Amino acid sequence: MGKGPVPFVNFGKRAKDLLHKDYNFDQKFSLSTISDSGLGVTATGVRIDELFIGDIHTQHKHGKATVDVKVDSDSRVSSTVTVDEIVTGLKTSFSFKVPDQKSGKLDLQYLHDRFTLNSSIGLASAPLLELSGTVGTSELAIGGEVGFDSTSASVTKYNYGMSYSKDDISAALLLADKGETLKASYIHLFSPTNAVAAEVTHRLKTKENYFTIGSSHALDSSTLVKTRFSNSGKAGLLCQHEWRPKSFVTLSAEYDPKVVSSPARFGVAIALKP
Repeated sequence: MGKGPVPFVNFGKRAKDLLHKDYNFDQKFSLSTISDSGLGVTATGVRIDELFIGDIHTQHKHGKATVDVKVDSDSRVSSTVTVDEIVTGLKTSFSFKVPDQKSGKLDLQYLHDRFTLNSSIGLASAPLLELSGTVGTSELAIGGEVGFDSTSASVTKYNYGMSYSKDDISAALLLADKGETLKASYIHLFSPTNAVAAEVTHRLKTKENYFTIGSSHALDSSTLVKTRFSNSGKAGLLCQHEWRPKSFVTLSAEYDPKVVSSPARFGVAIALKP
């Protein structure tokens, strides 16, 4: 944990990662290498039903600058240039996609011991603007975010919330979807290898409630098992094994009793890093 408050986008992230991260219900394969000069290359392929898609991602770090370039199977190119610590606490990134001429975007992040600021500005004649900020400490923070569409002169989103986090617990409460949804999340670490988490969502207009609970347990130093259950009866199971340093095989399964034709889904992901 850092000295200052976490950015607003990270409110509830620890619980969300336990409940959703690494679950995959397709066939995915990735291979990563890095050269002595600092150039990293990752090739990824995903099979979804009968469709196969893939991409090649390169990353080069030089001093405080990082350049990311990704080319996908549809010949679309996306690039991001990130510069850390132009001044103390400031991180700047510029991104664009080809052939999308309106995709250019400038992101700024400033981290301070008592507050954080994030902004995103679309580099177009009528840009989309987003701004978020938090104030507080590394344990307790409050914050919000707002989005503005300069074309229609309308607010696209506004969300508010608070976060409490320590080494063994973390909780967040968010008022999202322009004040229509209340979200709460909580994670408790009983030990470095055992944790439980929960997410609860309440729709203020319809009075609907949704929740997901899950757990994470390390069977040994190289094998992790995660489970999750939702109020709809959907159940998920994940087993991840590090069969060599930084190389993982992940098996995922999910059962949804509401899907009559095919209630069970399975997926496998293999990530190799020589």
